[in-house]
This record gives sequence, C-alpha cells and structure tokens, in this order.
Amino acid sequence: MFHQIKAKAPIVHCITNHVVSNFQANGLLAIGASPIMGEAPEEVAELAALSQALSLNIGTLHTESLKSMLIAGKKANQLGIPVVLDPVGAGASDFRIKAVREILESVHVNVLRCNAGELAAIAGEQWQSKGVDAGEGSLDVKNLAMTTAKKLKLVIAVTGPVDIVTDGEVVREIPFGNPVMTSVTGTGCLLSSAVAAGLAVSTKKTVEIACDVLRDYAIAGEQASQKAHLPGEFQLAFLNQLASLTDEEVQKRISLQEETV
Repeated sequence: MFHQIKAKAPIVHCITNHVVSNFQANGLLAIGASPIMGEAPEEVAELAALSQALSLNIGTLHTESLKSMLIAGKKANQLGIPVVLDPVGAGASDFRIKAVREILESVHVNVLRCNAGELAAIAGEQWQSKGVDAGEGSLDVKNLAMTTAKKLKLVIAVTGPVDIVTDGEVVREIPFGNPVMTSVTGTGCLLSSAVAAGLAVSTKKTVEIACDVLRDYAIAGEQASQKAHLPGEFQLAFLNQLASLTDEEVQKRISLQEETV
C-alpha cells in the first residue's frame, strides 16, 4: 500500500492531537503523503477542499477543534473526500464520547480507527477505561466490531495484539506488530492518518484498503523493533522503516506467517 501512496503523494488534512502532530506529520511524509495540519474553523473548509483525505483525531479535543472537525467533515462529504475518525480516549469523559457521537451523526465517516476500549465506549458497552489507553475488558472484540460497523455503516479498524478490520460483513485479522509500538505516543494517531492516505489513492473496497494499511504499518513496526528496543530509538527506527518498507518485504512476512499457521 505504501508504494501507492508514494506514487500519488496525496494531501491529507489532519485536525489532530497536539501531543503527536509533529510525529504524525513526519510519519505521513515517510509513507509518501503530504500532510496539512490546520484546525482553525475559519480555514478548515478550504483546507479540506485542497486535500484528498481528512483525518480527525480527538486526542486534545476542545470546543473549537470539534467545531472545526464538523465543518471540515461536512465539506469533505460534499466533495466525496474520505474521512477517518480516531476517537482517542472516547470513554475518558462525557465531552469526548458526546463529541464522537456528534461527529458520527453529522459526518459520514469511512473508517473508525480505534482500540478496544474506545470501541466499547462508542458501542455503550462496559469496559475498564485507562485514560486514553485501551484499558481492560472481557468483551468479544471481533463480534462487537462487526455489530457496531454494521450499525454505524462504516468500516471499523481495531488495533491490539491482533488487529481487526471489518465492515460488518467481511472481517480480517492482522497478526503482525510488536508491543514496543505502544511505548511511543502517537503510533495509533499516525496509523489513522495513514489509513486516510490509503483511502485517497486506492480503488479497492474500504475494508481492504484499511486492512492493507494496517498490515504494512504493523510489519514496519516489527522490523523497526528488531533494530531498536527503547522508545526514543524505536520512534526514529519506525519512521525510517515506514519510509523504506518494500512490497517484497511485506510479501515475505505474509508468507512466513502463513507457514507458521
């Protein structure tokens, strides 16, 4: 998937988490996309219109950024531009979950990229939240993702030890990645915007595009973890691996996984 992004260099408009905006922008550049990071309500409609995809992230949500997300999302819908929503810490506060529901009601979101805790919050299921992290719970995540995707009429990509991607009918599991990826703030946020970049350049079904991006991203994480084990080192190694990942490396890793199953 990343080679397609590099070939077309889509502009991805990100209204995102202030904690990770620099890492997210650099990560998009690494996979060949062109990030534009603007959130002022006065300009977001214009920025969305300049872009080929829109990535919304509520990590450092406030009233003005929510207003901007709604304006940009509606403009993207008018122009047929794909929208990805990352509901960071959706269950951490009433403000966040209400904002997510308002976005989902007002904007057609193509992909909801979340962790299990965020999925549970959106679905109204019990879960032991841990701030903006996934937390703990005993739900059947695959089944919940399928039923919620069908209800909301979108694709859900749930990241975890094994990633799950579903549109409510088709479901895919992605068994790649490395736990060190969770030691760096923003890997999930960057992934969401990478999915947006994938949607901008591929003509496949949305569920397959999301699956391809998550697979490539997780494999890049695995490779980076072989070169760096500490968080600071890993962040740099991961950006480098995103930039250098080849289709041949991806296919080799997939073949190796198939042999071990």
